[in-house]
Amino acid sequence: MLSIIIPTLNEGKLLPNLLKSLEKQTFQDFEIIVADNHSTDATRSLALKSKAKVVDGGMPAVGRNNGAKVANGEWLLFLDADVILPPDFLEKAMVEIKKNNFSVATCLVNPLSDKKIDKVLHEAVNLYLLTTERFFPHAPGFCIFAKKEVHLLVGGFDEKIKLAEDHDYAYRISKLEKFGFLQSVQIPVSVRRLNKDGRLNISIKYIAVEAHLILFGPIYSNIFKYKFGHFN
Repeated sequence: MLSIIIPTLNEGKLLPNLLKSLEKQTFQDFEIIVADNHSTDATRSLALKSKAKVVDGGMPAVGRNNGAKVANGEWLLFLDADVILPPDFLEKAMVEIKKNNFSVATCLVNPLSDKKIDKVLHEAVNLYLLTTERFFPHAPGFCIFAKKEVHLLVGGFDEKIKLAEDHDYAYRISKLEKFGFLQSVQIPVSVRRLNKDGRLNISIKYIAVEAHLILFGPIYSNIFKYKFGHFN
């Protein structure tokens, strides 16, 4: 079984799109766990209506860890509420994961946008992810597959990290188990953060984050002023 864990905060507008895409999956051996950070909109009721488990969340690392604690699946899949999965996404991903004996895996990204600049920016991200895969693995938090036993082995996500806890998680697991990028699927991702904060600002911020990770390691202070669920 696969346990799909979604950290949320006021995601009533976009969570239904993800839930509908999960209903249409050709692979159906999964449960849905929504780790909600005390939303003030309809997020919780929508999740319960879809028969998802709902647990208390917090910042993304906290939500993911809390979701994993109640997960019944051998495999965990961490998603963000603003992604949408193609109907064969889970089926293709699980086949490839088992074929390659991965313990943690992610995939490249495809923006939910028709703007050329968004395509270019995300292709640059994909190229960087592939280039650094062998010596500094990254796994964007909106799509991480992990064996539950391995998640527990590394102690889950580091809840003290303020930003890029997903990359730290993948890096720590990759030191112990097999990590890989899936070739059979890409995940469609929202560009709402780009729309809100600006493409140039986001690009500069993410370059600075990478520089910090390389030079100084994990980010334990909120120097980059990350906010969770500030879109609505």
